[in-house]
Amino acid sequence: MEIYLVFVDAIKNSNKFWSAKVEDNNLIVEWGRVGYKSQTKTHSLRSNQEAVLKSRNLVAEKMMKGYRRSQSQIDSNCEVSEINRAIELLEIIRPYVEQRNFSVAYINALNQYLKIVPTPLGMQIEPYRVYRSVEDVDYQMGLLNSLLTTPAPQVAAVAVGHAPEATTETKAVSLKTISKNFWRHL
Repeated sequence: MEIYLVFVDAIKNSNKFWSAKVEDNNLIVEWGRVGYKSQTKTHSLRSNQEAVLKSRNLVAEKMMKGYRRSQSQIDSNCEVSEINRAIELLEIIRPYVEQRNFSVAYINALNQYLKIVPTPLGMQIEPYRVYRSVEDVDYQMGLLNSLLTTPAPQVAAVAVGHAPEATTETKAVSLKTISKNFWRHL
């Protein structure tokens, strides 16, 4: 059992993560600012069941404080929907960047976006500097769209005398593979 949570509030300069992983009777908790050296604590418990229960309790506490689930790997339709949501949010953000209008609506969309795509923004978040131009937004949109490319068709084995049928196989795509170039100007 493993979970990764993020808390983002660009106005309050908050961009942090918290993760928990259960291994045997141990609960390993890691936390810190996104993109910076993290802290780790291992809780040794009497059983795996106790470790899972403690993890669930800590997750519930974090969720009540405003943390939200996030992922670094895309490997199912639900996760692909997160990429689609991130693209939708970039489409909302784009006109604000174009008009240099960094209103509350822009900040809200940016916060939602950063919850989906955890990003190292430095120790001081300046919402008006996250995107310098619409080209920066378009660049990220292009990278996210590249994660949604059509899966390669696979030929399925069929009985003799029938044409082969094409099927699709969903590939796991990691957001980590685009992270080096994703925020090209930061």
